[in-house]
This record gives sequence, C-alpha cells and structure tokens, in this order.
Amino acid sequence: MKRIVVKLSGEMLAGNQGFGIEPQTIRRFAQEIKDVKAEGIEIALVIGGGNIFRGLAGASKGMDRAHADYMGMLATVINALAFQDALEQEGVHTRVMSAIKMDKIAEPYVRRRAIRHLEKGRVVIFAAGTGNPYFSTDTGAALRAAEIQADVMLKGTKVDGVYNKDPYKHEDAIRFTQLTHKEVLSKELGVLDSTAASLCMENKIPLIVFNLYEKGNILKIVRGDDIGTHITTS
Repeated sequence: MKRIVVKLSGEMLAGNQGFGIEPQTIRRFAQEIKDVKAEGIEIALVIGGGNIFRGLAGASKGMDRAHADYMGMLATVINALAFQDALEQEGVHTRVMSAIKMDKIAEPYVRRRAIRHLEKGRVVIFAAGTGNPYFSTDTGAALRAAEIQADVMLKGTKVDGVYNKDPYKHEDAIRFTQLTHKEVLSKELGVLDSTAASLCMENKIPLIVFNLYEKGNILKIVRGDDIGTHITTS
C-alpha cells in the first residue's frame, strides 16, 4: 500500500459522550494516523458528520432531504477541522479540502491539487462529502478513492469486520473474512450503501472493514496483517 483512504464515522469522534467531539478520542485517532504516516503511507481521510447532524435523520423527521443533507455536509466540515487541529498538534502537516467552497477555512477540492498534497507528504481530509445531497459520506469516500487512485479504502467501524447480521443483537452472527463487492450488494449486508459499493466495484478499489477502536489496527493493516473483512472485486 502506498496511498490509502480512511473512512471514519462521525459517531466515533464523540467517544463515550455520544454526541459532539471528545478531545481525548480524536487525539488518539490522530496519533494512529501519525504512526501510519511514519511508514511512508500517503493518507486521505473522509469523516462523517453523524456525531453532529445526520441528513437522513433530519429528512425522516420531516425536513427537506436536500436541505438536511447540506446540513450534514457542514457537520463533516466541523469534524474535518477538529481532526486537522488534532493532527497538527501531533506535528502532521494537514490540508482540509471541501467539496463546498469555504475559502476562509478550507481549500476547494481540486483532484490534482489533492494528489500533489499527498505526494508532498501531507494528510488530506476531504470534507462536505461529494458536495451534493442524496449521497452518503461512504459514497464520497469511494469517489475520492477512485479519483486519487488510492490502493485501498479502509472503513473503521465499532466491530471487527462485516457480519451476516448485527453481532450486538445476535450471538450467532458470523463474521466474513473475505467478500466480493457483488456479494456486499447481493446480500445487502449494509456495510456500504449500494452507490459506494458499486463505485468500489467498478473502479476495482479493495475495501477493508475493521475495528477502529482497537488501537493500532490501521498500522497493522498497512503492514500486511490480516485484520477485518477484505472486500475485493473477485
């Protein structure tokens, strides 16, 4: 692996408080990214906004879907700035690139500029999803992974991979070690929405789903350890 995209859910930044941003949690994640960066890996991050506002949740309660999704995009920008601050306090040079123009706080997303930042050793945080409503941050991560020609997309979750059913609700849930993108779609496993899974499949982007709460897992993955569930084209 030379270039990776790491997708984090916004909820993970909330830590034990369940909402907002817990500084201790975000610092730990930043330290993990620093350790991976020290291996010479080019890293791009995509962070969700569910710890602040989730567009689908707003729409389900009567809000206009497009309006709610734009609010969710703004939440991802807040998380991106918080993560940038944590990384730079660890001495890691970072750039936030937003799909929605916010030139006072972030660079506009330009594909070639993003690649150049990565080549110069900077961590790039992609914010505001795709810049369009009706698309999830998973889809945004898959799109950016395709655009920057990432070797793999890593999705950090609360569990150690993809299961056939919710392991928190079913003791007999079975974890998959290997899957194809087609199986993710046909089995409706829910690890990615169908648009994100299709983007990964069409562009032959491998996906690894792993437990982000277990310290050092990202570093283990880039070193070749068999962590989580590996999703490939075939």
